[in-house]
Amino acid sequence: MRPFILTLTLTAALAAPAHALVPINEEPVIRERLLQGFIGDAIADNCPTIEARKLRALGELSNLRDYALKQGYSSSVVREFVTSDVEKAKFKAEAAEWLKAKGAEPGQTEAYCAIGKEEIAKESLIGYLLRSRR
Repeated sequence: MRPFILTLTLTAALAAPAHALVPINEEPVIRERLLQGFIGDAIADNCPTIEARKLRALGELSNLRDYALKQGYSSSVVREFVTSDVEKAKFKAEAAEWLKAKGAEPGQTEAYCAIGKEEIAKESLIGYLLRSRR
Protein backbone atom coordinates (compact mmCIF):
# COMPACT_ATOMS: atom_id res chain seq x y z
CA MET A 1 0.00 0.00 0.00
CA ARG A 2 2.85 2.40 0.82
CA PRO A 3 4.45 2.22 -2.64
CA PHE A 4 1.04 2.95 -4.18
CA ILE A 5 0.56 6.05 -2.00
CA LEU A 6 4.11 7.22 -2.72
CA THR A 7 3.57 6.75 -6.46
CA LEU A 8 0.23 8.57 -6.29
CA THR A 9 1.80 11.45 -4.34
CA LEU A 10 4.72 11.78 -6.77
CA THR A 11 2.38 11.65 -9.77
CA ALA A 12 0.23 14.41 -8.31
CA ALA A 13 3.29 16.53 -7.54
CA LEU A 14 4.66 16.12 -11.05
CA ALA A 15 1.29 16.92 -12.61
CA ALA A 16 1.08 20.22 -10.71
CA PRO A 17 2.13 23.33 -12.60
CA ALA A 18 5.80 24.24 -12.37
CA HIS A 19 4.92 27.65 -10.97
CA ALA A 20 2.22 28.85 -8.65
CA LEU A 21 -0.14 31.49 -9.96
CA VAL A 22 0.23 34.97 -8.58
CA PRO A 23 -3.00 36.48 -7.29
CA ILE A 24 -5.02 37.49 -10.34
CA ASN A 25 -4.93 41.17 -9.35
CA GLU A 26 -1.12 41.03 -9.54
CA GLU A 27 -0.80 39.26 -12.91
CA PRO A 28 1.06 41.79 -15.11
CA VAL A 29 -0.77 41.32 -18.43
CA ILE A 30 -4.19 41.34 -16.78
CA ARG A 31 -3.33 44.40 -14.67
CA GLU A 32 -1.96 46.39 -17.62
CA ARG A 33 -4.86 45.66 -19.96
CA LEU A 34 -7.48 46.40 -17.33
CA LEU A 35 -5.72 49.61 -16.35
CA GLN A 36 -5.74 50.76 -19.96
CA GLY A 37 -9.48 50.04 -20.11
CA PHE A 38 -10.09 52.11 -16.98
CA ILE A 39 -7.99 54.95 -18.42
CA GLY A 40 -10.08 54.83 -21.58
CA ASP A 41 -13.28 54.95 -19.51
CA ALA A 42 -12.05 57.98 -17.61
CA ILE A 43 -11.19 59.77 -20.85
CA ALA A 44 -14.61 58.99 -22.34
CA ASP A 45 -16.32 60.15 -19.12
CA ASN A 46 -14.44 63.47 -19.07
CA CYS A 47 -14.15 64.41 -22.75
CA PRO A 48 -17.40 65.26 -24.55
CA THR A 49 -15.88 64.67 -28.01
CA ILE A 50 -14.62 61.14 -27.29
CA GLU A 51 -16.71 58.08 -26.56
CA ALA A 52 -16.00 54.52 -25.54
CA ARG A 53 -16.21 51.75 -28.12
CA LYS A 54 -18.30 49.45 -25.96
CA LEU A 55 -18.29 46.43 -28.28
CA ARG A 56 -14.51 46.60 -28.55
CA ALA A 57 -14.26 46.86 -24.77
CA LEU A 58 -16.46 43.79 -24.35
CA GLY A 59 -14.31 41.93 -26.86
CA GLU A 60 -11.15 42.87 -24.99
CA LEU A 61 -12.70 41.72 -21.70
CA SER A 62 -13.58 38.42 -23.33
CA ASN A 63 -9.99 38.08 -24.63
CA LEU A 64 -8.65 38.90 -21.17
CA ARG A 65 -10.94 36.30 -19.58
CA ASP A 66 -9.68 33.70 -22.06
CA TYR A 67 -6.09 34.69 -21.28
CA ALA A 68 -6.69 34.34 -17.53
CA LEU A 69 -8.28 30.91 -17.98
CA LYS A 70 -5.33 29.76 -20.12
CA GLN A 71 -2.97 30.92 -17.37
CA GLY A 72 -4.76 28.59 -14.96
CA TYR A 73 -7.16 30.90 -13.12
CA SER A 74 -10.58 29.38 -12.51
CA SER A 75 -13.77 30.90 -13.89
CA SER A 76 -14.92 31.74 -10.39
CA VAL A 77 -11.67 33.59 -9.59
CA VAL A 78 -11.92 35.58 -12.82
CA ARG A 79 -15.60 36.40 -12.23
CA GLU A 80 -14.97 37.42 -8.61
CA PHE A 81 -12.08 39.66 -9.70
CA VAL A 82 -13.91 41.50 -12.48
CA THR A 83 -17.02 42.07 -10.36
CA SER A 84 -15.16 43.26 -7.25
CA ASP A 85 -16.03 46.82 -6.27
CA VAL A 86 -12.76 47.01 -4.31
CA GLU A 87 -10.70 46.09 -7.39
CA LYS A 88 -12.69 48.54 -9.55
CA ALA A 89 -11.95 51.33 -7.07
CA LYS A 90 -8.23 50.47 -7.11
CA PHE A 91 -8.10 50.53 -10.92
CA LYS A 92 -10.04 53.81 -11.09
CA ALA A 93 -7.59 55.37 -8.65
CA GLU A 94 -4.61 54.06 -10.60
CA ALA A 95 -6.12 55.36 -13.86
CA ALA A 96 -6.65 58.77 -12.24
CA GLU A 97 -2.97 58.82 -11.16
CA TRP A 98 -1.84 57.90 -14.69
CA LEU A 99 -4.00 60.65 -16.19
CA LYS A 100 -2.85 63.18 -13.59
CA ALA A 101 0.77 62.42 -14.50
CA LYS A 102 -0.19 63.25 -18.10
CA GLY A 103 -1.81 66.54 -17.00
CA ALA A 104 -5.48 65.57 -16.72
CA GLU A 105 -7.50 66.10 -13.57
CA PRO A 106 -11.27 66.32 -13.09
CA GLY A 107 -12.58 69.55 -14.58
CA GLN A 108 -9.81 69.77 -17.20
CA THR A 109 -11.83 68.61 -20.18
CA GLU A 110 -9.29 69.69 -22.79
CA ALA A 111 -6.52 67.72 -21.10
CA TYR A 112 -8.61 64.53 -21.18
CA CYS A 113 -9.48 65.19 -24.83
CA ALA A 114 -5.85 65.80 -25.76
CA ILE A 115 -4.74 62.56 -24.10
CA GLY A 116 -7.57 60.68 -25.78
CA LYS A 117 -6.67 62.06 -29.22
CA GLU A 118 -3.02 61.17 -28.63
CA GLU A 119 -3.88 57.60 -27.63
CA ILE A 120 -6.19 57.20 -30.65
CA ALA A 121 -3.42 58.48 -32.94
CA LYS A 122 -0.87 56.11 -31.35
CA GLU A 123 -3.30 53.22 -31.84
CA SER A 124 -2.63 52.08 -28.28
CA LEU A 125 -5.09 49.81 -26.51
CA ILE A 126 -6.50 52.92 -24.82
CA GLY A 127 -6.97 54.52 -28.25
CA TYR A 128 -8.43 51.32 -29.71
CA LEU A 129 -11.15 51.46 -27.04
CA LEU A 130 -12.06 55.08 -27.90
CA ARG A 131 -13.66 56.94 -30.80
CA SER A 132 -13.61 60.62 -31.59
CA ARG A 133 -17.10 62.03 -32.20
CA ARG A 134 -15.76 64.86 -34.33
